Amino acid sequence: MEGLGYFLDGLAAIAFDGGALFAVGWATLLGIAVGMMPGLTATLGVALLTTLTFRMAPGDAILILICMYVGAIYGGSRSAILLNIPGTPANAASALDGFPLARAGQAGSALVLATSGSTLGTVFGLLALALVAPLLAEFALSFGSFEFFWLAVFGIIISGHLTALDDPIKGWIAGFLGLLLAMVGQEGIHAYQRFSYGWTDLAGGIGLLPALVGAFGFAEVLSVMKARRYDLVREAGRAGLPDLRELWRYKRTLLRSGVLGTLMGLIPGVGEDMGAWTSYAAARRASREKARFGKGAREGLLAAETGNSAAVPGALIPVLVLAVPGSAPAAVLLAALLIHGIRPGPLIMIESPAFVFEVAGMLLFAALAILVLGLALTRPLLSVLRVPRERLMPIVFVLCTVGAFAIASRVFDIWVMLAMGLAGFALREMKYPMAPLVLGIVLGDILDKSFRRGMTLSDGSLEPFLTRPISAVLGLACLVTVLFSFRAVRGGAAVALGRLWPTRRDKSQET
Repeated sequence: MEGLGYFLDGLAAIAFDGGALFAVGWATLLGIAVGMMPGLTATLGVALLTTLTFRMAPGDAILILICMYVGAIYGGSRSAILLNIPGTPANAASALDGFPLARAGQAGSALVLATSGSTLGTVFGLLALALVAPLLAEFALSFGSFEFFWLAVFGIIISGHLTALDDPIKGWIAGFLGLLLAMVGQEGIHAYQRFSYGWTDLAGGIGLLPALVGAFGFAEVLSVMKARRYDLVREAGRAGLPDLRELWRYKRTLLRSGVLGTLMGLIPGVGEDMGAWTSYAAARRASREKARFGKGAREGLLAAETGNSAAVPGALIPVLVLAVPGSAPAAVLLAALLIHGIRPGPLIMIESPAFVFEVAGMLLFAALAILVLGLALTRPLLSVLRVPRERLMPIVFVLCTVGAFAIASRVFDIWVMLAMGLAGFALREMKYPMAPLVLGIVLGDILDKSFRRGMTLSDGSLEPFLTRPISAVLGLACLVTVLFSFRAVRGGAAVALGRLWPTRRDKSQET
């Protein structure tokens, strides 16, 4: 009941504040526009907007960033449906059925369906945040340095595995490159300089936001300018109100996608794109119309959009209660929380319990904003897709430069942004995922401090890292994830399980 009171107080604080409602409107609209434009991602939008919120009150700044986050993930469905070009990686699954629907003359109804799925997915996720976050925070109080070390390692390994399914080694390489970058500068316990080579600027470390802005901003500029031009969008057709009967017909798909999307958001570094793909695959497996998937299945589009939007609140749960981001945009939001003096972690439910439920209220207003704006501004928003990229990319580059410099007023941060952008572009060209790299930079400090504190507490012994119950479970999970990434191990395990528990088909063949 206390949580419900905090939640209602958070809703009232926004609902009766004209400035807050105006912020919800413009930040969500800006997020939709950023998400719609191919080449601009939710991570880039949140990172650039973070650099403009330094002088704002913490609550106002976080409200704006959450609305940008939610709006960008939703906005990517527009270009996915109308251009067959996902505005963000989270909308790639939406293009499979959204674009065939648009080609069949149902673009307007497809946009309404995507809007409905995104709204309901966000609402489901925020309910999960309000229910799960307090329980997870209570459980996280039993975490010590040993457990946080393994949690950081697990985040890198699972993120690398799930974001590069074809070649997990590339995902792990990207993750550990991020960890190496996080080691540069003064270490957090004794302030000893590492990997600075006598360079004063390097002794201060590599800033998280300049690195993120470079890896996702400048790298995107280079990637978009290299890619072929896309055709201008045609008319979207008529877009009415959501069909409640159709949504009720797919109630199981909505519920399943909401659960799966939230779970994917909870896993460190995985986020919205895996939420969409997992939900889409589960919907196809359970559907009676499997043959229509990929050819214009409305159920497939609804599942993908519900899954990726539910992953947004899901990704915020570990940010708030563990200080571990569930996705790349959530990593930027974690940095913004720290910049504005909000300390996420297991103690958040003790130090500022109302804030978690205020975030849930912010998500609800963001969900309502994408519903209203998505339905009311279908045609005007299409003009965003007609902005020539030759005019857009120089503006993005200027914002990247200004944003990197504004954080600490260091010219060195601009060079960091440029270097990370070139490195990010090169890694993308070689098919390396960026999410593990970002997660490595974020988790590097946690991993480093936790390992050395643990070694101090155990007098140099590694035994507590392996014998404490939660540490042992997390360490085993890391080992199993690595082993089962190899096809030979998976094949051997399948054969062994087949011998232990033969299937009905095997038994019938024996008889």
